Amino acid sequence: MSTPIPIFHVDAFASAPFTGNPAAVCITESQPDSNWMQKIASEMNLSETAFVYPDDDSLRLRWMTPTVEVDLCGHATLATAHVLKELQAKQSLPEFLSEFWKSGMIQFASRSGTLTAEFSSDCITLDFPATQVAPGPLPDGITDALGLRSGDIVFCGRSRFDLLLQVQSAQIVRSLRPSMQALAECPVRGIIVTATGDLSDHDFISRFFAPASGVPEDPVTGSAHCALGPYWAPHFGRSTLFGYQASARGGRIRVDVRGDRVRLGGNAVIVSRGTLEV
Repeated sequence: MSTPIPIFHVDAFASAPFTGNPAAVCITESQPDSNWMQKIASEMNLSETAFVYPDDDSLRLRWMTPTVEVDLCGHATLATAHVLKELQAKQSLPEFLSEFWKSGMIQFASRSGTLTAEFSSDCITLDFPATQVAPGPLPDGITDALGLRSGDIVFCGRSRFDLLLQVQSAQIVRSLRPSMQALAECPVRGIIVTATGDLSDHDFISRFFAPASGVPEDPVTGSAHCALGPYWAPHFGRSTLFGYQASARGGRIRVDVRGDRVRLGGNAVIVSRGTLEV
């Protein structure tokens, strides 16, 4: 009989269940087969499933959408860090992970380099690479795909992963009803649409669409804020900002821009836990 593999359903960038962005977290004792991981991610059918396992002297973290592996995912990293923190607190962290736990901090090796999660009494803070946004041409058809008028768009640029569009108002961001089929033709991981905020609890607002990666609209996207933070910081003249992602579930992220790094603060909630027996 195969050994059951722990798996968790976690709402990330959330302080209560059924808010923020859900992710699955799967803990394995050794490197899984990539095809198996993709099948599990497809079965879970969440925007991301994180897989964490020892890899020589590192703790490896990988992320899968239902259809592809991605290079960086913020909310599934937050979810993974939260799961390990909860297991450590209950003295049930698997022995094969214990050597990677350091007081108040854990580090992951990933396709985007070393990622750090720091724990405090009020949140988990992720240390990620900043992804700068460079101005670029507006892709053909993107305005119609988003249901925008040409005058709605203030700026168009690209980060390492995504297309970023600033529009005239938060109301435009909130009211978007894009064609996912048309957006899937855009040759990027995803499309970020952003504007200055319209409420006192956030500086900027955004939504994130990634149908080409198997995620029509992501509820709260940590990796997108690695571009949004550096993009918006000069507009406000400060390095600490608060973003709100206006999906149906919604979520807020504290963003601290520190040179070529971005620190993202948030919380998470374990909704369910179980085992894989395949």
